[in-house]
Amino acid sequence: MTEIEVKAPLVADKIKPGQFIVIRMHEKGERVPLTFYKKDEKNGTVSMIFQKVGKSTYELSTYEEGDELLDVVGPMGTPAEIKKYGTVVCIGGGVGTPEVFPVAKALKKAGNNVIVISGFRTKDLVICENEMDKKCADELHITTDDGTYGRKGFTTDVLKELIEEKDIDLVHAVGPPIMMKIIADITEEHDIPTRVSLNSIMLDATGMCGSCRVEVCGEMKLACVDGPEFDAHEVNFEELMDRITMFEEQEKQALENWKDKHKGCDCQ
Repeated sequence: MTEIEVKAPLVADKIKPGQFIVIRMHEKGERVPLTFYKKDEKNGTVSMIFQKVGKSTYELSTYEEGDELLDVVGPMGTPAEIKKYGTVVCIGGGVGTPEVFPVAKALKKAGNNVIVISGFRTKDLVICENEMDKKCADELHITTDDGTYGRKGFTTDVLKELIEEKDIDLVHAVGPPIMMKIIADITEEHDIPTRVSLNSIMLDATGMCGSCRVEVCGEMKLACVDGPEFDAHEVNFEELMDRITMFEEQEKQALENWKDKHKGCDCQ
């Protein structure tokens, strides 16, 4: 995981939980949508945490303090609905965890009892634990797939147990589509309102390319313009999971080309 802090005073002043920004590193760079993690209005900065998965995120991870980005656009997307619900379970899977943080923090400030579940593959990937524990979580559960930290298992295992123990008024989840689908299936069975953020499918993030089309309640929506937050029980996750791999081969080739070009340098 890589954290980047960007100087963007106007964005820092306006951005709200659930929204994202779009950056472009240089004239030949692609637009990269990133949901914000923290902001510092006093210093005019916005922080994001991302995972190196493709050419652009690998390249972005090489940027150092003082480097400049060509474009920083935002805030974009619809903010999360923040009000007093009662008991709210916020679930983050992997890199979805930092995106949950500002939402959980705002929900706590609104007077909710906030329970956070953060899931990771292994101990080395655990992030945001201190921030969650100190600033927004009345109860924090960490899971790892391999059991090297916290509880062995998945976020959904903890969710099932919490549903048996407590009256839950809302579930908010961000993470891999398969995780969000399983969460939606579990909560629908118990009639618990659930919302998910579909930021992982976004590409251009302005509504122009149509790559983030998703079926919601039988209608076509754009994750970047109409979302990224939607009612989990209305999302067609099967279609979403098919579409999210749409450019897999092109992305793989772009990353290989970039690595070949930078072979032998420290940026890999």
